[in-house]
Amino acid sequence: MNTYAEEIAAGERFSFGANWERFQRALSEDRIFSAEASLRAMLEVESLEGKSFLDVGSGSGIISLAARRMGATVRSFDYDLQSVNCARELKRRNFHGDPSWIIEQGSVLDSAFLARLGQFDIVYAWGVLHHTGNLWQALENVSPLVARGGHLFIAIYNDQGWLSQYWRAIKVAYNKSPWLRGYVIALHWPYLVGLRWIVRRLTCRPLERGMTLTHDMADWLGGLPFEVARVDALVEFYRKRGLIPVRIKIVGRRHGCNELVFVRP
Repeated sequence: MNTYAEEIAAGERFSFGANWERFQRALSEDRIFSAEASLRAMLEVESLEGKSFLDVGSGSGIISLAARRMGATVRSFDYDLQSVNCARELKRRNFHGDPSWIIEQGSVLDSAFLARLGQFDIVYAWGVLHHTGNLWQALENVSPLVARGGHLFIAIYNDQGWLSQYWRAIKVAYNKSPWLRGYVIALHWPYLVGLRWIVRRLTCRPLERGMTLTHDMADWLGGLPFEVARVDALVEFYRKRGLIPVRIKIVGRRHGCNELVFVRP
């Protein structure tokens, strides 16, 4: 089995951590506030005081930071060491030495690693599980981490049928060579950045979760491994595991992530 670095070198995996390092240079108070707002909206809370929060695949660390600022005790982990270091840098800047925010490297596919984490009031895995190379096993593995009365908040790539096959081919091309990457970016920039910038300017709406258009585009075009799922399949999957959907935000027929919040009664 190839290592993480070998998979990136072979064009089989996108370097998420490198993208998050670049994103940190654009991080601002407004973006952090936007990340907090996304948690408030989907979890329907104003505060996370007294709650335990697990950030699965913490990426840039912005959501972990938002959860900690909202009062949660936070545990963050990511498979990508660069991403782990991004979260550690945010902690250093904002909560240096805070024992209520733990950050470590680990995989959601590693059952032994997960077994020692315990259970949490909120398990958050936004745009992560479909990048593991084994989506349904990852979905299975996060289920036991949700405490009774707790919530699971996931976002999974929308199954668009043949269009999903198109996007998979684009992601393969993006990761295969710098020349192909430049072509893929040039081809999709008008739609993924230009048009979205115009819409955001007209509506005065920031990107959700504090993202930027360019880093979001890189994540979308490069994001390998890549798997998709239908909302009804996700709902049925978790119903069988005792998790009930309480909030669903769908993207319709478009690309992107469907967001689902489940509760364990």
